[in-house]
Amino acid sequence: MKKITKSVLGVAAVGALAFSFFSLSCHRVEVRGTADTAFAETSKSSAVAISRNDLSVLEALQSSFRAISSGVLPSVVEIDVTEKTTYSATSPFDDLPFFFFGIPNQGDSNKGRTRERIQQGLGSGVIVRRTGNTVYVLTNNHVAGKADSIKVKLNDGQEFDGKLVGADARQDIALVSFEAQSDSNIVVAALGNSDEVQTGDICLAMGAPLGYSQSVTQGIVSATGRSGTQIGNMNDFIQTDAAINQGNSGGPLVNIYGEVIGINTWIASNSGGSVGLGFSIPINSIKTAIDSFIANGKITYGWLGVSLSDITEKYKENLGVKGKHGAFASQLIIDSPAHKGGLQAGDFIIELNGKKMKSQAELMREVGYLPAGKIAEFKVIRNGKEVSLKIKIEERSKDSGNDNSKLWPGFIASPLSDDLREELKITDSKVKGIVVSNVFEKSPAAALRIQAGDVITAVNDKKISSVEEFYSAIDISKNSEIWFDVYNEGHIISTGHYKFN
Repeated sequence: MKKITKSVLGVAAVGALAFSFFSLSCHRVEVRGTADTAFAETSKSSAVAISRNDLSVLEALQSSFRAISSGVLPSVVEIDVTEKTTYSATSPFDDLPFFFFGIPNQGDSNKGRTRERIQQGLGSGVIVRRTGNTVYVLTNNHVAGKADSIKVKLNDGQEFDGKLVGADARQDIALVSFEAQSDSNIVVAALGNSDEVQTGDICLAMGAPLGYSQSVTQGIVSATGRSGTQIGNMNDFIQTDAAINQGNSGGPLVNIYGEVIGINTWIASNSGGSVGLGFSIPINSIKTAIDSFIANGKITYGWLGVSLSDITEKYKENLGVKGKHGAFASQLIIDSPAHKGGLQAGDFIIELNGKKMKSQAELMREVGYLPAGKIAEFKVIRNGKEVSLKIKIEERSKDSGNDNSKLWPGFIASPLSDDLREELKITDSKVKGIVVSNVFEKSPAAALRIQAGDVITAVNDKKISSVEEFYSAIDISKNSEIWFDVYNEGHIISTGHYKFN
């Protein structure tokens, strides 16, 4: 009986404490005499009236999100990395007298010393393949590409030492591996088809935003085909309003079928936090990279050998390609695959292997994905006519295209517009031609002493009046040597002759 009494009293005491806490939590508080604030209470009944049919639709949607999350999250991992960096260290006493509070000045012996700093980082990844006991995790280069040590944490708490298989800065992707026994609970994600993704599609972003691992956010695909040139990335991107924050990098963007359609990479934000502008690399752009990393530890890019430039509609009109979409080859690298295949400076590339090109970024990306040795079919507009070319793609090396002495013509040609006439103080209406800009050092143009602001009025003594005529005249497949007539400050001077080997 005493036991019962104590038990009842204990329950009563707890009940009293609970009631006291509840009372404190839900009382109304006057805020600086301006308004009353009521804290939320839990209600047993629905706050709003929803029809059974409508509720069943919402419940079905909720069940779908639960199923997607439970199916995909086991393949989503947290990646913890450490990176060792060195920095120059100087003593605060270097510039003081020899002794300062008993501390001798070491003079030049302190200068130039380096110290080591260990930096820690966190990101996300997704398991994309398993071969025997080796498990492969896809993530971003900026997450794991420079790591000295990698830890991979699964959603069930398992933790493994990771190893960098390969990384690529141009696409900002990396592949990490770890070893796990065959009886380990490892789930490999299903990869979808990002080419089928459309604006308005429902999607979920998964990862470890701000260190909160195994987080899921939901939104829609805001846009596709977003350029990554502003962050130095060759990919196009899927844009989403699903919340993506620091730590989400490397995590998957998933469709309603539970398939990975992208790898979350960056956000556009003034604050550093999510404002509904997140960007993911389409998974189709990465699939072949996984094989390349496993086979070679790197990605091999195709190389064409032209310099591409963005041009305005006004420029297109002067070039004779008004209203066309494509990529403008403003310069050609001599002895490159493009040169060997018959492509010329001034060509406007509109198709690659039957696919219409919309921009220079798309062409760069598509050429980069081509394997070395492949014969690619290009369609260009040259002198107002469509020309088909077959070009054998070569492997891109770190030195590809770095030799300006082979960059023809070595400058950007611009139409001589009324604004440029005024800027260059050209009052003679008889002066026609193209304006030189962006002369590259050690190029043929630099060797001929051509300068920015010069007006080229003739090529090989043939007068020109548009960029279309200029590029037609400098066709190196028809000329063994080329020279220019240059107008500058009222004078016309002929350059020396540039001879091609």
